[in-house]
Amino acid sequence: MTDRPAGFHDGVDLLSLAAGFAIPARPRSVSPLGQGLINATFNVETDAGDYVLQCVNAKVFPEPERIMGNLQILREHLAGRPDSGICIPAPIPHRGGTSFTRDPEGRLWRLMPRIPQAVNLPGIDTQAQAAEVGRALGCFHRLLADLDPGRLAVTLPGFHVTPAYLDRLDLVLADLSASGGMPDQGVGGALSSVDQGRPWAAALEQARRDGRIAIRVTHGDPKLDNILFHETTGRALAVIDLDTVQPGLIQHDLGDCLRSCCNRRGESGDGIVAFDLDICRAILGAYAEEMRSLLSDGDAAALYDGIRTLPYELGVRFLTDHLEGDRYFRVRSPGENLHKAMIQFALGADIGRKEPRIRALIAESFGAG
Repeated sequence: MTDRPAGFHDGVDLLSLAAGFAIPARPRSVSPLGQGLINATFNVETDAGDYVLQCVNAKVFPEPERIMGNLQILREHLAGRPDSGICIPAPIPHRGGTSFTRDPEGRLWRLMPRIPQAVNLPGIDTQAQAAEVGRALGCFHRLLADLDPGRLAVTLPGFHVTPAYLDRLDLVLADLSASGGMPDQGVGGALSSVDQGRPWAAALEQARRDGRIAIRVTHGDPKLDNILFHETTGRALAVIDLDTVQPGLIQHDLGDCLRSCCNRRGESGDGIVAFDLDICRAILGAYAEEMRSLLSDGDAAALYDGIRTLPYELGVRFLTDHLEGDRYFRVRSPGENLHKAMIQFALGADIGRKEPRIRALIAESFGAG
């Protein structure tokens, strides 16, 4: 087996590529960074500090220039707000005059600052950590509340449109039925959970059409992995992975954040799946401190729909990918996406059982539920 040359990725000289960006010192080394499922990510070490080099996955984002355009709009909007409460990293310009570069294969690469002393949390262990998560997401939404969402390009059409994911699943099931390849009994429980959620799956889309909730600038993927914390103080420092920033519903953002943080089991772990109400209370309370005055009664009243919908939606997506042969979400072994789908459906079921208590927490924080 031949070792991969150090500093290379798919034949690309990453040291030379990183040196093309406008940084004050020449790169010394490049090494893989993180366990992201979408983009190839590397740490670039220099005498002036470290940077994050990423290749944007064109299979997921077929028009990555839209992402870079959105990031530039965010950069301009946030200019002059140094005391914002949270960092939203901006791309470093390339010496060629753009905010990115392309390799010989046409793949888009960008360079971002790496925040010193910043770490990810594997899970939420304390109320203080949960409150920092809520504060970080609230700061993000507050800082971008006066940015016209119409200025941003849509990077993932149909993202978080739950009825569309259901339509896709139904199409896959119909194709399997027509070809005689219907799934085995192992997916029966998942399909039953899908059917149980159909009556309310379009609740947020209906609220949007009725004008009860507003389109805003959203992160799109504010899970715990995308918030960085100071390694010693525990304070949330930054909200990262901004590829999915686009016009959307904050109910989706807050629901996805709570889905990620309030399930101590994680997306693929073992054990009893439960929605942690104490973590939920801390996140909602801190988020409300930042955003309460900016939300309408309709926005607040629809928050529960976001909390209920996101695990269901992700379960539908995991199940669909399982039936299609694991095309979107990477897996380490066959059946992993089905396992993840069942965890999300179990989380959604627990949320349903705890609906009165969750609505009470929303009312406690926002005065609505």
